[in-house]
Amino acid sequence: MVTAAGFSPSAHDPALFVHTSPCGRTLLLLYVDEMIITGDDSEYIAFVKARLREQFLMTDLGPLCYFLGIEVSSTSDGFYIFQEKYIQDLLTRAALGDERTVETPMELNVQLRASDGDPLSDSTRYRHLVGNLVYLAVTRPDISYPVHILSQFVSAPTSVHYSHLLRVLRYLRGITTRRLFFPRSISLHLQAYSDSTWVSDPLDRRSLSAYCVFLGGSFIAWKTKK
Repeated sequence: MVTAAGFSPSAHDPALFVHTSPCGRTLLLLYVDEMIITGDDSEYIAFVKARLREQFLMTDLGPLCYFLGIEVSSTSDGFYIFQEKYIQDLLTRAALGDERTVETPMELNVQLRASDGDPLSDSTRYRHLVGNLVYLAVTRPDISYPVHILSQFVSAPTSVHYSHLLRVLRYLRGITTRRLFFPRSISLHLQAYSDSTWVSDPLDRRSLSAYCVFLGGSFIAWKTKK
């Protein structure tokens, strides 16, 4: 149906489809039964919606404000992307049992090992919370590094790993409203930064690298990788 409407699959993301016309470009992002349609050609967007209604029971929710746990807020200056509700739900499920907050998601120069602490009797909770944090890192580059570290121990987490996981949650509790901002008048100047901690892993001596990419003043991509 999407390709019949004139869209072509993106070479960079299998969930993204692109249509180009003299009036501009239209993007369709599809995930199971949820989609985002946006672009310059408003007439073509209306045409696509009409074609979709002919084939499927579809509800048009209007301007984008919520998609797969990601919230979008539009202002005259630009767009904010955040996951405040997702964080609140995560903290409720985590049931920390206190109201403490911390200033940083992980202590400086911490080097966690698989043998640190006692093995957890049930690792299900640890895996579940780390999985939630992995998805939260889609809009929160500030937790990319600690989440990468903690995700290395999901197969056999210990009490020490779990305590560091709780620290990330307490950090998020203190700054649930932090957002990514994308201004409407964005520069197309692309800048990328990277760094590595050479042979820093205490067990296998592998390096830890990270990068971040800016389009103008907007933070558009980041990753931490061993």
